[in-house]
Amino acid sequence: MESPYLRIAVDLRRRIHSGELAPGDKVPSTRAVARDFKVALATAARALAVLKEEGLVEARPRSATVVAATRSRPRRRTGQVELTREGIVREGLAIADAEGLGAVTIRAVAARLGVAAAAVHRHVRGRDELVLGMADLAYGEWRYPAGTLSRRERLEAVARTLWQIYRRHPWLPNLTPLDRPLPLSGLLRHGEQLLRALDGLGLAPEAMITIEVLIYAYVQGLAVHIEREAQAMSATGLSSDQWLDTQGRTMSAFVTSGRYPMFTKTMRGLGAEGYDFDLDNIFETGLQALLDGLRIENLSRPTS
Repeated sequence: MESPYLRIAVDLRRRIHSGELAPGDKVPSTRAVARDFKVALATAARALAVLKEEGLVEARPRSATVVAATRSRPRRRTGQVELTREGIVREGLAIADAEGLGAVTIRAVAARLGVAAAAVHRHVRGRDELVLGMADLAYGEWRYPAGTLSRRERLEAVARTLWQIYRRHPWLPNLTPLDRPLPLSGLLRHGEQLLRALDGLGLAPEAMITIEVLIYAYVQGLAVHIEREAQAMSATGLSSDQWLDTQGRTMSAFVTSGRYPMFTKTMRGLGAEGYDFDLDNIFETGLQALLDGLRIENLSRPTS
């Protein structure tokens, strides 16, 4: 008889190959698999591990396992290469997305392009300039749809756009502190949209900037956990779900101790499935609470 974890892997593999789960789509979490297939968490985790070993799924920093992209790994180029500043910056961006910002050096970019470091230096003066270019490119590649949006819809659109940028580039929210904004045209494009949503409300310039910073702070503050989770996963070899499973005995002791009645009540209310940690859902819940709390007059009126 086929092992339960292999049966689960077969089903999920079929969904991936059929396109039901496309590249980048979330794969059911360990808890969701355990619930849907009525198996233990360890069995569910083992099934997902099979797909990961096959390269069909990958752990996305800090929130979920997703269907792996089908892109081939970039190969080192040989022969004559026409270097451009944008091409160099894109290579740096690809390194940072795959390996983290610490892996980005002029030599690393040159190696990927198959040229000498001196050739790269003719287009970017050093690593700092390269990283600024990478950030500008990451922020600037996103466009906002044309058309009329309400003030709230525009604020939501900016926050969600920034969230998706940080999802794609987990190193980016950790680049600088909030009080040291980067002088980048790509970043300013998002600020322009925020200020556009607030214009005409009679707010003082200081108030408009404070609200702009507050929205940036919310998105950036939550997004830093994307890379932190990736680092923790690399250090421990465990996904967040798997790590929580290892803490089960300690959590059970807290629940049964009688010292934390509200914690006990809440945890028991979750039932056997437990809490399905989803950073995207947390982001959306927090965004709505933030915008509700601002209570800006005429927030729902359209902006041109």
